[in-house]
Amino acid sequence: MTALSPHTFLQPDGWAPAKGYSNGILTEGRFVFTGGLVGWNAEQKWEHSDMVGQFRQTLENIVAVLNEAGARPEHLTRLTWYITDKREYLDNLRGFGAAYRDVIGRHFPTMAVVQVVALMEDEAKIEIEATAVIPHAG
Repeated sequence: MTALSPHTFLQPDGWAPAKGYSNGILTEGRFVFTGGLVGWNAEQKWEHSDMVGQFRQTLENIVAVLNEAGARPEHLTRLTWYITDKREYLDNLRGFGAAYRDVIGRHFPTMAVVQVVALMEDEAKIEIEATAVIPHAG
């Protein structure tokens, strides 16, 4: 186990390190759950048609919801991504990494990425659910 405040990141002995995510996190505190958020702006208007642009906006939307609870990106414990095009995702990994670091930083919670046939919003190429845990004071 690697202890980093406010969570303990779980890395079993002998396992190759996870890259860009964590295998597990041990934490306690107040939970924040988001719905599936997409990459439109606060007025529910699309500013980006590409997946990386929508991804950046989706992360900004997650951070805005976290802020409402007094949470920060380093409180994230889980992200579940739903994408509509695996090839577009794989072809743009550097862009995804840059957008992630710009918005979230170098905090890597547990993550899963799932390709789906479609999302409820026709223009959406990515939807993300987030879970965060705000540590107890003290």
